[in-house]
Amino acid sequence: MEHLEREVPLQALSAELEQVRRGQGRLVLVSGEAGIGKTMLAERFAAAYQGETLWGACDALFTPRPLGPLRDIALQMGDRFLRALDAKGDRHELFSMLLRELQDRDLPAIVVIEDLHWADEATLDLVKFLGRRIARVPVLLVLTYRDDEVDSAHPLRSVLGELPRDTTSRVRLEPLSERAVERLAHATSVGVRDGLYEATGGNPFYVTEVLANDAGGVPVTVRDAVLARASRLSPRAREALDVASLSPVPVEPWLIDGCLPGAAITLDECVARGTLRAVGGCYAFRHELARLAIREALPSQRQVELDRRMLGVLRARSSGPEMLSRLAHHADAAGDREAVLEYAPAAASHAAQLGAHRQAHAHYARALRYADSLGDVERATLHEAHARECHSVGDMDGAIAARATAIDIWRRVGDPRRQGENLYKLMASYFGAGRDGDAKTVAKAAIDLLLPLGPSALLAAAYRTQSMLDMFQRDNAQAIAWGEKAVALAREFDDQEALVSSLNAMGSAMLLAGDEAKGIERLEESLALAREAGLDEHVTNAYLNLGSACGEVYRFVLAEGYLTAGMHYAADRDRDYGRLYAMSWLALTHLHRGRWDEAAESALTVLRRPGAATISRIMALLALGRLRARRGDPGAFEALDQARDLAAPTGALQRIGPVAAARAEAAWLEGEVERTLDEARSAYALARDKRHPWFVGELAYWQWKAGALEAVPEEVAEPFRLQLDGAALEAAAAWRARSCPYEAARALGESNDPDSLKQALRELEALGARPAADRVRQRLRELGARAIPRGPRPGTRANAFGLTARELEIVALLGEGLTNAEMAARLFRSEKTVGHHVSSVLAKLAVHTREAAVAAARAHGLLPK
Repeated sequence: MEHLEREVPLQALSAELEQVRRGQGRLVLVSGEAGIGKTMLAERFAAAYQGETLWGACDALFTPRPLGPLRDIALQMGDRFLRALDAKGDRHELFSMLLRELQDRDLPAIVVIEDLHWADEATLDLVKFLGRRIARVPVLLVLTYRDDEVDSAHPLRSVLGELPRDTTSRVRLEPLSERAVERLAHATSVGVRDGLYEATGGNPFYVTEVLANDAGGVPVTVRDAVLARASRLSPRAREALDVASLSPVPVEPWLIDGCLPGAAITLDECVARGTLRAVGGCYAFRHELARLAIREALPSQRQVELDRRMLGVLRARSSGPEMLSRLAHHADAAGDREAVLEYAPAAASHAAQLGAHRQAHAHYARALRYADSLGDVERATLHEAHARECHSVGDMDGAIAARATAIDIWRRVGDPRRQGENLYKLMASYFGAGRDGDAKTVAKAAIDLLLPLGPSALLAAAYRTQSMLDMFQRDNAQAIAWGEKAVALAREFDDQEALVSSLNAMGSAMLLAGDEAKGIERLEESLALAREAGLDEHVTNAYLNLGSACGEVYRFVLAEGYLTAGMHYAADRDRDYGRLYAMSWLALTHLHRGRWDEAAESALTVLRRPGAATISRIMALLALGRLRARRGDPGAFEALDQARDLAAPTGALQRIGPVAAARAEAAWLEGEVERTLDEARSAYALARDKRHPWFVGELAYWQWKAGALEAVPEEVAEPFRLQLDGAALEAAAAWRARSCPYEAARALGESNDPDSLKQALRELEALGARPAADRVRQRLRELGARAIPRGPRPGTRANAFGLTARELEIVALLGEGLTNAEMAARLFRSEKTVGHHVSSVLAKLAVHTREAAVAAARAHGLLPK
């Protein structure tokens, strides 16, 4: 068949390869619907290249093989890398080894990973790892995926959003035009058929399958076309095809022969008839749709029979870790209870070791469907493992249910230690789900159960859990007391992990309670011990707690250092949870230090990441809402409403307090005095109950601004106390000492001295703080000052088409190929509003399609070429 209407994509790939030849690695995302020709494009491009091309593919197993594409690539790279992959080593080092292998080549390599929409979690981590480092390696990484199967909640979507824009390009394959379909039809012996284009929608796979069916007429579905092509095979070849259809990964000839002795010889006939293609010594369907069509045509009993045969052959051949996913898949399809219970937990454990927690989660869930026949201890242990993986992937409801079941079993068995262990681990899942009341209940129950059993490492962990919970709730005195108990027991039983996390919780509580020196000392000790023990997760947590706690007490210079170090540490180990939380707090740090553009960039990076943790989203929304309010930009309350809705269920002051303060500030800047008062009072009682000087101080300050503060409380941080006492100049100096230029200018703007007010006005205008500057300007008028600066006039960003700043943003997103729904999610606007912006952009650019708009924008320098 001709490769029609693919010249432009091929040219794009060639241009990227030329960049690689010049020394900069590149990544190309090739997307399109199923059957659009992504594989064919990659094959044609690679065939014209004189250097090495390495191929890997994600597979459509019920639960994909962990790092399946990497194993495919390893088979092509030699024994040394394959041995490293089979060894249970550090995943970070394995990925680094791949980079070194690719570096040491005379010619740049092309690496193709197909069908990324089926990728396991570990493979997605590999893509993130390579994407962040691709610029340093002479390689062209081509990733193909079905964009019609990747919605906003798909794990791949977040990975795509994190890839560096300066080294990543996108090639989207479109359906063929009607003219191209006609040309394909003319090239066959059957000629053009009525309704061919309408029936296929221009999808090349549909078109070629229909044209390959020379029985005449247009099949109603592609399934009919696939089955018609298969019907031309000899009976034995058709049986081989049936067997192959049960394997979502390329099938080996020995597996076919094992299920149907002597049938492997017919695989070449399948290739000649176009139903299969040869792939590195194995055989695969030309398209997954074809495989599914063949498999679904089999009677259900025949499917079960063949899956049982495949399971038997695979078991006899190998039970190595690389086979576990396949064995579990066919055991499940065959309904073999014993085999599922043998292979699914093993596959889950292997996947977890490789960091493929979603796959581990799925394998444990599969095993639990067959677990009724297990004894109590085995079943409880399986539920514990499932709970751990549920928590890892953010399935808090699943984790809670699994832990609760394990607790019930251990209670019935009469094992209070295992029961207590699960109770304190259940606390973390309750906390992650925002069920703080339940978290408190089970944390107390764990201690009550373990305490009578005497001192132990388990009791140390339970104390540590209670310390963390109290610290999260800002009950700092209680957190310190529990932390001291946990540290003592952890040292007694030499439990390094409990010691590290106990020091972390206790140090954070000390810092937040006002003993900054001792708190930082404990946290630094936790950090050093975690580094020494190689506890990466706890190293990250130490950085995060140091940074966020320093930020909460307005020590932003210190906070920035810890958060930056933590963000890089987490990024180097592909721990995105920690990286994004550090980035959300960096957004707040940049905001308070007056780096507003950096604050916006950091906040939006977090918010554009689907699936970012709730606490990361709260802090990023807080930074974005506060920034919009201070700049006078629209959408402040849209962000702050979302922050409030996410924070409220936590019941935690550390989330509720800053959101209430930000909402009070936004209301004040909009001139809504009553709303300012309501927002400030909404968290005031909680802040006073926790005796938090910074939250009490700001919430009291906004009540004072609204003219309704009854009395100045004792527990108020110094800069706010100075403002409440009317000491504007001293307050400004205190804010400058904490590197907070906006707060300093705002305090100066409360002076009665015209010169001080003019200084405040200059500082606010330099920041771009229009609403606060307008208030200072009004104050100057009230005092009768003259020669008051007018301030910058609002205007539209200059460009050839008169596009507004928002419309320029829309143009940039059109250039990324985003839909209206995706733009709406990124900009925190409704889809309808985004549609209006898109229509306005098209009108101003005098074009009728989004593609034409992008072309016009590039031609006039509004988008990079």
